[in-house]
Amino acid sequence: AAHQVRTCAFFLLLSPRPCSVLCQEGLSAEDILHPEVSFLEHVTGRADIMLPTVEMSQVSSKLGVRYHLEVFIPGVASAAPVSGFHVAQWLDFKTSQTTSPMTRESILKLMNASVVDADGRIYIRNWQGGILSGGFEKNPKPIFTEGKNQLEIQNLQEDWDHFEPLLSSLLRRMPQLETLEIVKLVNCPETFTPDMRCIMGESPSVRGYFVLVGMNSAGLSFGGGAGKYLAEWMVHGYPSENIWELDLKRFGALQSSRTFLRHRVMEVMPLLYDLKVPRWDFQTGRQLRTSPLYDRLDAQGARWMEKHGFERPKYFVPPDKDLLALEQSKTFYKPDWFEIVESEVKCCKEAVCVIDMSSFTKFEITSTGDQALEILQYLFSNDLDVPVGHIVHTGMLNERGGYENDCSIARLSKRSFFMISPTDQQVHCWAWLKKYIPEDSNLILEDVTWKYTALNLIGPRAVDVLSELSYAPMTPDHFPSLFCKEMSVGYANGIRVMSMTHTGEPGFMLYIPIEYALHVYNEVMSVGQKYGIRNAGYYALRSLRIEKFFAFWGQDLNTLTTPLECGGESRVKLDKGVDFIGRDALLQQRQNGVYKRLTMFILDDHDTDLDLWPWWGEPIYRNGQYVGKTTSSAYGYTLERHVCLGFVHNFSEDTGEEQVVTADFINRGEYEIDIAGHRFQAKAKLYPVPSLLTHKRRKEDVELSDLHGK
Repeated sequence: AAHQVRTCAFFLLLSPRPCSVLCQEGLSAEDILHPEVSFLEHVTGRADIMLPTVEMSQVSSKLGVRYHLEVFIPGVASAAPVSGFHVAQWLDFKTSQTTSPMTRESILKLMNASVVDADGRIYIRNWQGGILSGGFEKNPKPIFTEGKNQLEIQNLQEDWDHFEPLLSSLLRRMPQLETLEIVKLVNCPETFTPDMRCIMGESPSVRGYFVLVGMNSAGLSFGGGAGKYLAEWMVHGYPSENIWELDLKRFGALQSSRTFLRHRVMEVMPLLYDLKVPRWDFQTGRQLRTSPLYDRLDAQGARWMEKHGFERPKYFVPPDKDLLALEQSKTFYKPDWFEIVESEVKCCKEAVCVIDMSSFTKFEITSTGDQALEILQYLFSNDLDVPVGHIVHTGMLNERGGYENDCSIARLSKRSFFMISPTDQQVHCWAWLKKYIPEDSNLILEDVTWKYTALNLIGPRAVDVLSELSYAPMTPDHFPSLFCKEMSVGYANGIRVMSMTHTGEPGFMLYIPIEYALHVYNEVMSVGQKYGIRNAGYYALRSLRIEKFFAFWGQDLNTLTTPLECGGESRVKLDKGVDFIGRDALLQQRQNGVYKRLTMFILDDHDTDLDLWPWWGEPIYRNGQYVGKTTSSAYGYTLERHVCLGFVHNFSEDTGEEQVVTADFINRGEYEIDIAGHRFQAKAKLYPVPSLLTHKRRKEDVELSDLHGK
């Protein structure tokens, strides 16, 4: 909306650095003169405006459809694409000026005060000596689903019946307001996004086309930051902070369905003032992207979570558990699924488990000549010139050495590669690759995410299951770690088997053509019965990988994290003989030292049953001084303690400036993790616990000195 653009401009003008801002309103952006040239010159007459920024709500939708500027999955056709937000009624009212001295003193003593009553779903603030109040009702009204254009906020008809619950909440909170006259009830369209976060950033398909939409009625509070980071993005090519959660490339085609958006906005508005417990999920727009095994897993007790629109199993409820109680369990303490995940983790360590990981982003890169290898060597930090069948863990870095993607690449043939990335990288990774692939090259980039079902066989008996199904030896001597080979599994041919599990546990990833998925799964479960096989979910995977100090992109790693800061040196080869993006930055950082380091923390005096749990974002203290925050946490069932990952900084006590963080600085500190105001002692560790990487050991066998790196 236009008022949000004005807010951004206002906060930019407050910057201590000289700058000028032109806010041009009332424009009808109908066309782009050239994909690489600003269309604003056409409608404003200003040739010095070089980059277009669209914050015009449904106008950007219309323009985006024409030029495929909307959020989308590249290469997947959409019958009627629209932008990834929807409009709903937004109601507030304004009163006359207060006249009672008591009322004025009690309500308007702080003229700029803003009051939020989350239980009543209302907000209250001063407005020209009176009161402005509105809120987010439980039953919102989506509008303009057919896609009308709205250049600015325009008033709709008053809707007192719909506003009545909010008015009742207001009068219960501030009964003196009954004496004030209501001047006007404002009913206007407001944009809301599928995940309650605004949409900003550069279009993945048209360079230099920037978007800022969907403020979810928080334009005033977001305006300063949104304007700052978008301006940095436009000028420097990247923002100064990690704002992936706001990047438009986090969405795909499914978030552009009008029906999806209409249903989701009805859930989003009531949630704005609701308390979000850890690992909650949206309930609307579900069961859209599923693997071929969804119905089979659902019948076996799978409880589901959603990632990038894809249904993924959290855990599997045994027949003797109360399913309804588990579904209604919402807590910051020990969750009801604790014992379920514990049994899944135990099975992964002692027998064999199957996790459906089909949501992973999968690309194939091929060429007629050596172009595929040449471009990938430039785009990725590790050496991909490896023998056919080998898998390389590598980073896709930016010029600052930060992770744009953390992935695994298998060399299928001399000129063909198979790339596996996090689920929510589907649009972002595609756009990054296309940015650097020459248009006239013979290189073919194909998104094959939908072509393969991915099964993760985790555990020491995985080798027995797969050997029996393939009639081939699968021991490390015959099938070494990080190796890929197409094999027959059961009756199915062409199964890409990879000796890795993303957890540090032994096992295999199976990438199965979707037409064979059900057959292979049935065979695996049938043969695996004698080896104690069972289904497992992502909660078990999370516990396993955090206990092994495995960092994941989007949770622990982002565009501001370099491999040298997170123990990722093995994913970089500075001397591979060719240049790659980020190499100069890493060389400079290696010389200067790092200013933060990813560290594992194992809580000492935390009572799992009684204390609040760590989830993520908890402050980290070293010798009583704040040094960072956690990025992910999980209960370590092997250590029988909570394990957190987080970055440690070294702030100068005198100036607050960041200083170099060394291993000695990490190891010599005494640490605490702050959970809701209570600090718990923690042991710090820079590298994975060796005993956890080799074989199972009892908790009492793991010496605390080992955990502390001594």
